[in-house]
Amino acid sequence: MQNDRVFKMPFAGVYPHYITKAEKKGRTKAEVDTIIHWLTGYDAKALQKVLEKKTDFATFFSEAPRMHPNVSKITGVICGYRVEEIEDPLMQQIRYLDKLIDELAKGKAMEKILRP
Repeated sequence: MQNDRVFKMPFAGVYPHYITKAEKKGRTKAEVDTIIHWLTGYDAKALQKVLEKKTDFATFFSEAPRMHPNVSKITGVICGYRVEEIEDPLMQQIRYLDKLIDELAKGKAMEKILRP
């Protein structure tokens, strides 16, 4: 039930929190957007449309142009869960994004966040 609630949340409602988290640690909105572009394949125009339409997380990820082929290289713990072990594919995608934003806020270099 908890997952359904998260899946139906508008991406636009969480996006400002990603930016705030990054900016509190001296990072930028542009870096947050770069992470989103890398992970999902959305370009700036498509991302803006998602935000304007208040697209929910389920639709955000199901309509993503493409998940990056190196997404499996994202490992570690976020919100008490090991991202590589999350069984629900949609929740795993959401947690991948959370993990990347967390790494940004912790000062990790963009070259390492965007797994080569």
